[in-house]
Amino acid sequence: MLKRIFDIAVTLPAIVCLLPVFFILWLLIRMSNSGAAVFKQQRAGKNGRPFTFYKFRTMRTDADPFGASPKSGDDPRLTPIGRWLREKSLDELPQLFNVLKGDMSLVGPRPLYIAQIAEWNDRQKKRLLVKPGLTGLAQISGRGSLTREQKLDLDVQYVEIADFRLDVKIIFKTIAQIFGSKDIYEKKYSQTEHTRGEKK
Repeated sequence: MLKRIFDIAVTLPAIVCLLPVFFILWLLIRMSNSGAAVFKQQRAGKNGRPFTFYKFRTMRTDADPFGASPKSGDDPRLTPIGRWLREKSLDELPQLFNVLKGDMSLVGPRPLYIAQIAEWNDRQKKRLLVKPGLTGLAQISGRGSLTREQKLDLDVQYVEIADFRLDVKIIFKTIAQIFGSKDIYEKKYSQTEHTRGEKK
Protein backbone atom coordinates (compact mmCIF):
# COMPACT_ATOMS: atom_id res chain seq x y z
CA MET A 1 0.00 0.00 0.00
CA LEU A 2 2.86 2.40 0.83
CA LYS A 3 4.48 1.67 -2.52
CA ARG A 4 1.24 2.40 -4.40
CA ILE A 5 0.67 5.64 -2.48
CA PHE A 6 4.24 6.69 -3.23
CA ASP A 7 3.80 5.87 -6.94
CA ILE A 8 0.69 8.04 -7.19
CA ALA A 9 2.14 10.87 -5.08
CA VAL A 10 5.17 11.11 -7.39
CA THR A 11 3.60 10.26 -10.74
CA LEU A 12 0.51 12.48 -10.72
CA PRO A 13 2.32 15.82 -10.15
CA ALA A 14 5.10 14.69 -12.50
CA ILE A 15 2.60 14.14 -15.32
CA VAL A 16 0.96 17.51 -14.69
CA CYS A 17 4.33 19.31 -14.73
CA LEU A 18 5.53 17.43 -17.81
CA LEU A 19 2.43 17.94 -19.96
CA PRO A 20 4.13 20.68 -22.05
CA VAL A 21 7.13 18.35 -22.54
CA PHE A 22 4.81 15.51 -23.61
CA PHE A 23 3.19 17.77 -26.20
CA ILE A 24 6.51 19.05 -27.59
CA LEU A 25 7.96 15.54 -27.89
CA TRP A 26 4.75 14.25 -29.47
CA LEU A 27 4.91 17.06 -32.03
CA LEU A 28 8.61 16.49 -32.81
CA ILE A 29 8.04 12.77 -33.40
CA ARG A 30 5.06 13.37 -35.69
CA MET A 31 7.00 16.00 -37.67
CA SER A 32 10.09 13.82 -38.09
CA ASN A 33 8.43 10.60 -39.24
CA SER A 34 4.96 9.43 -40.22
CA GLY A 35 3.02 7.23 -37.83
CA ALA A 36 1.86 7.32 -34.23
CA ALA A 37 4.04 9.18 -31.75
CA VAL A 38 3.31 6.73 -28.94
CA PHE A 39 4.36 3.10 -29.32
CA LYS A 40 2.02 0.56 -27.68
CA GLN A 41 2.78 -3.10 -27.04
CA GLN A 42 1.57 -5.92 -24.82
CA ARG A 43 4.07 -6.70 -22.06
CA ALA A 44 4.10 -9.03 -19.05
CA GLY A 45 2.95 -7.44 -15.81
CA LYS A 46 2.67 -8.78 -12.28
CA ASN A 47 2.00 -12.53 -12.26
CA GLY A 48 2.48 -12.50 -16.04
CA ARG A 49 -0.74 -10.56 -16.64
CA PRO A 50 -0.59 -8.74 -20.01
CA PHE A 51 -0.93 -4.97 -20.08
CA THR A 52 -0.52 -2.26 -22.69
CA PHE A 53 2.92 -0.68 -22.39
CA TYR A 54 3.55 2.88 -23.62
CA LYS A 55 6.64 4.68 -24.82
CA PHE A 56 7.47 7.36 -27.35
CA ARG A 57 8.23 5.80 -30.72
CA THR A 58 11.95 5.87 -31.51
CA MET A 59 12.07 3.61 -34.58
CA ARG A 60 10.74 3.84 -38.10
CA THR A 61 7.21 2.56 -38.60
CA ASP A 62 8.44 -0.36 -40.74
CA ALA A 63 10.76 -1.69 -38.01
CA ASP A 64 9.93 -5.07 -36.45
CA PRO A 65 8.32 -4.28 -33.05
CA PHE A 66 9.78 -7.52 -31.65
CA GLY A 67 13.22 -7.11 -33.20
CA ALA A 68 16.57 -6.80 -31.49
CA SER A 69 17.33 -3.67 -29.50
CA PRO A 70 19.69 -1.24 -31.25
CA LYS A 71 23.37 -1.95 -30.58
CA SER A 72 24.37 1.65 -31.23
CA GLY A 73 23.01 5.04 -32.19
CA ASP A 74 23.90 4.26 -35.82
CA ASP A 75 21.11 1.68 -36.12
CA PRO A 76 19.21 2.63 -39.32
CA ARG A 77 15.88 1.72 -37.70
CA LEU A 78 16.18 4.67 -35.33
CA THR A 79 14.73 8.00 -36.37
CA PRO A 80 16.89 11.07 -35.67
CA ILE A 81 14.55 12.26 -32.90
CA GLY A 82 14.21 8.65 -31.70
CA ARG A 83 17.95 8.31 -31.22
CA TRP A 84 18.01 11.45 -29.08
CA LEU A 85 14.98 10.33 -27.08
CA ARG A 86 16.60 6.97 -26.29
CA GLU A 87 19.92 8.46 -25.30
CA LYS A 88 18.17 10.89 -22.93
CA SER A 89 15.71 8.19 -21.71
CA LEU A 90 12.85 10.50 -22.66
CA ASP A 91 11.17 7.74 -24.69
CA GLU A 92 10.15 6.11 -21.40
CA LEU A 93 8.14 9.11 -20.14
CA PRO A 94 4.72 7.78 -21.29
CA GLN A 95 5.17 4.91 -18.82
CA LEU A 96 4.28 7.41 -16.10
CA PHE A 97 0.71 6.77 -17.27
CA ASN A 98 1.28 3.03 -16.84
CA VAL A 99 2.37 3.73 -13.27
CA LEU A 100 -0.63 5.96 -12.61
CA LYS A 101 -2.98 3.27 -13.96
CA GLY A 102 -1.40 0.70 -11.65
CA ASP A 103 0.02 -1.58 -14.36
CA MET A 104 3.57 -0.58 -13.38
CA SER A 105 5.42 0.88 -10.42
CA LEU A 106 8.15 3.52 -10.39
CA VAL A 107 10.64 0.82 -9.37
CA GLY A 108 10.66 -2.84 -10.35
CA PRO A 109 11.93 -5.23 -13.03
CA ARG A 110 11.51 -3.79 -16.52
CA PRO A 111 8.45 -5.18 -18.37
CA LEU A 112 9.51 -7.72 -20.98
CA TYR A 113 7.73 -9.64 -23.74
CA ILE A 114 5.06 -12.09 -22.67
CA ALA A 115 6.64 -14.77 -24.86
CA GLN A 116 9.90 -14.51 -22.93
CA ILE A 117 8.33 -16.00 -19.79
CA ALA A 118 8.61 -19.49 -21.32
CA GLU A 119 12.40 -19.03 -21.56
CA TRP A 120 12.92 -18.33 -17.84
CA ASN A 121 13.71 -20.87 -15.15
CA ASP A 122 11.73 -21.02 -11.89
CA ARG A 123 14.01 -18.57 -10.10
CA GLN A 124 13.94 -16.05 -12.93
CA LYS A 125 10.13 -16.16 -12.96
CA LYS A 126 10.18 -14.68 -9.45
CA ARG A 127 10.55 -11.29 -11.17
CA LEU A 128 6.83 -11.61 -11.97
CA LEU A 129 5.90 -11.51 -8.27
CA VAL A 130 6.01 -7.70 -8.32
CA LYS A 131 4.81 -5.04 -10.73
CA PRO A 132 7.26 -4.11 -13.48
CA GLY A 133 8.96 -0.76 -13.02
CA LEU A 134 9.89 2.40 -14.87
CA THR A 135 13.39 1.79 -13.55
CA GLY A 136 15.01 -0.98 -11.55
CA LEU A 137 18.10 -2.48 -10.00
CA ALA A 138 19.40 -3.74 -13.34
CA GLN A 139 19.06 -0.29 -14.91
CA ILE A 140 21.30 1.37 -12.31
CA SER A 141 23.78 -1.54 -12.27
CA GLY A 142 25.01 -1.52 -15.83
CA ARG A 143 22.02 -1.45 -18.17
CA GLY A 144 23.46 -1.84 -21.70
CA SER A 145 26.64 -3.52 -20.50
CA LEU A 146 24.70 -6.35 -18.82
CA THR A 147 23.62 -9.59 -20.46
CA ARG A 148 20.07 -10.94 -20.29
CA GLU A 149 21.08 -13.39 -17.57
CA GLN A 150 22.68 -10.67 -15.46
CA LYS A 151 19.59 -8.46 -15.75
CA LEU A 152 17.28 -11.30 -14.77
CA ASP A 153 19.47 -12.11 -11.77
CA LEU A 154 19.37 -8.49 -10.61
CA ASP A 155 15.60 -8.43 -11.11
CA VAL A 156 15.23 -11.45 -8.81
CA GLN A 157 17.62 -9.89 -6.28
CA TYR A 158 15.35 -6.83 -6.22
CA VAL A 159 12.27 -8.99 -5.57
CA GLU A 160 14.05 -10.82 -2.74
CA ILE A 161 15.32 -7.72 -0.92
CA ALA A 162 12.93 -4.96 -2.06
CA ASP A 163 11.94 -2.35 0.48
CA PHE A 164 11.02 1.33 0.38
CA ARG A 165 14.57 2.52 1.09
CA LEU A 166 15.90 0.51 -1.85
CA ASP A 167 13.24 2.02 -4.13
CA VAL A 168 14.24 5.55 -3.11
CA LYS A 169 17.92 4.72 -3.68
CA ILE A 170 17.18 3.35 -7.16
CA ILE A 171 15.12 6.43 -8.08
CA PHE A 172 17.89 8.84 -7.07
CA LYS A 173 20.53 6.80 -8.90
CA THR A 174 18.32 6.75 -12.00
CA ILE A 175 17.97 10.53 -11.93
CA ALA A 176 21.74 10.86 -11.61
CA GLN A 177 22.22 8.60 -14.63
CA ILE A 178 19.78 10.61 -16.74
CA PHE A 179 21.91 13.72 -16.26
CA GLY A 180 25.20 11.85 -16.49
CA SER A 181 26.81 9.48 -18.97
CA LYS A 182 25.21 6.07 -19.38
CA ASP A 183 25.52 3.12 -21.71
CA ILE A 184 22.02 2.51 -23.06
CA TYR A 185 22.95 0.32 -26.02
CA GLU A 186 23.33 -3.42 -25.46
CA LYS A 187 26.84 -4.72 -26.04
CA LYS A 188 25.89 -8.37 -25.69
CA TYR A 189 22.37 -9.73 -25.35
CA SER A 190 23.19 -13.04 -23.70
CA GLN A 191 26.09 -15.15 -22.45
CA THR A 192 25.16 -17.74 -25.08
CA GLU A 193 23.19 -15.80 -27.71
CA HIS A 194 24.49 -12.97 -29.87
CA THR A 195 21.87 -12.33 -32.53
CA ARG A 196 18.65 -11.90 -30.62
CA GLY A 197 17.77 -8.72 -28.75
CA GLU A 198 15.67 -7.73 -25.79
CA LYS A 199 13.70 -4.52 -25.38
CA LYS A 200 14.69 -2.49 -22.40
